Amino acid sequence: MIRRSVIVGAVMALLACGSAFAQAVPKEMAWTAYDTGSSGFNIAVAIGQQFKQAYSSDVRILPSGNDTGRLSPVKANRSVISQMGIGTYFAQEGVFEFGTRSWGPQPSRLLMAATACNGLGLAVARDTSVKEVKDIKGKRVGVVVGSPALTQGVLALIGFANLTEKDVTLVQFSSNNAMWKGIINNEADVALSSTISGQTKEADSSPRGIIWPPMPADDAGWTRVHKKAPYFVPVKATCGSGGVSPQTPVVMAGYAYPIFMTYADRPADTIHAITKAMIDTFNGYKDGAPGAEGMALSLQNFQWVIPYHDGAIRVFKEKGAWNDAAQKHNDGLIKRQQVMIDAWKAYNASAPSDDKAFAESWMKARAAALSKAGMDVVFE
Repeated sequence: MIRRSVIVGAVMALLACGSAFAQAVPKEMAWTAYDTGSSGFNIAVAIGQQFKQAYSSDVRILPSGNDTGRLSPVKANRSVISQMGIGTYFAQEGVFEFGTRSWGPQPSRLLMAATACNGLGLAVARDTSVKEVKDIKGKRVGVVVGSPALTQGVLALIGFANLTEKDVTLVQFSSNNAMWKGIINNEADVALSSTISGQTKEADSSPRGIIWPPMPADDAGWTRVHKKAPYFVPVKATCGSGGVSPQTPVVMAGYAYPIFMTYADRPADTIHAITKAMIDTFNGYKDGAPGAEGMALSLQNFQWVIPYHDGAIRVFKEKGAWNDAAQKHNDGLIKRQQVMIDAWKAYNASAPSDDKAFAESWMKARAAALSKAGMDVVFE
C-alpha cells in the first residue's frame, strides 16, 4: 500500500508539473508590430521588458510598416502573435489586401487590445467653421492611396451625417504624413486620425487649427457608420489635440489599438500563458509607454468585431471577466469567419486566373455567402 501510494503520488506530481510547464510563458518569442517608434511598437516593447523581468522570457519585436508584413510571420508560424491595427478585421473579412489570391479570410483571434484616453475619428481644420459632422458636406476630405483603413474609415464616419463620397471632394495623398502636410497647407480640410497623433498636434499648432466634431453615442447616425465600419465604437476622448481634455471631453469615434492577435490554431496553453502574463504584469508596464494603460483588463471589449482565442477566454473566465453574453457573441463571430472561409475554399475551386477578375469575383462570392447566412456584408 505504501509503495502504491508513493507511485500514485509521483505520477500526480509529474502530471502537475507537466500542466504547469504547458502553461509557462515561452522562454523565447517573436512578436510583430508597427514600425519602430510607433505607439504600438513602444507598448509591445514595454510588455516584453516585463516578461523578461517576471518570466525570463525574451520577446523579439519584428517591426513592419504594413498589415501583410506584420501578419505573414504569424501565418507562417514564425511569430507567436502580432500587434496589429484594424487590419486584423480586414484579414478576418478577406478584403482589400487580404482579398488577393495568396490570402483570403484569416482565422484571426484576439488576446487583448488597448483602449486609452484618445479618440480615433474625424479631424477637421478649425478654419472651415465645421461644428458638426453634417457641416463636412462640400469640404475636401483627405484619403491615402493604398490605405483602406484610412479611406474606408473616413467614408464610414461621414456617413454618421448621411453623407457619402458624392457629398465631398476626395483629395488623394501618397502617405499619411503627406495628407497632414496637405491639411496644414490648405489642400484638404478633413482626415481620419487619432487625437494623440503627432500629425494632429502639429496641425493644431498651425494657423488652421484642429477640431473634432462630436458623434453622440445615442445618435442614429451610428447605425449608418456600422454598416460600413462596424469596428468603430463611440468613445469619450479625454486627451489629445484640438482642446480635448478631461475638462473638455469629446464623444466621438474610436477603436482599440494596438490589437494583440494570433490565429485560431495556436496552442491554447501558450495563448493562455501569454494573456495571463499580460494581465499579471500590467502594473509593471502601464506607465512604460503612452497608451499602455489602455491594456487594463477592465477596458477590454468582449463584444467587438473579432473573436477571442480559446486560451485568452480561459484567462478571462479565471479572472471573472467573461460571461454568457460574451461567449454567445464570440460564437457568432467564429460562425461568421467560418462562412467566409468556406466561401473562399469553394470560390478557389473555379476562380478566374486574372488577378483583377479574381479579386472582384471573390467580393461577389463573399457577399453572396454572407447574405445567404443572414449576415451583414459590410464590404460591397
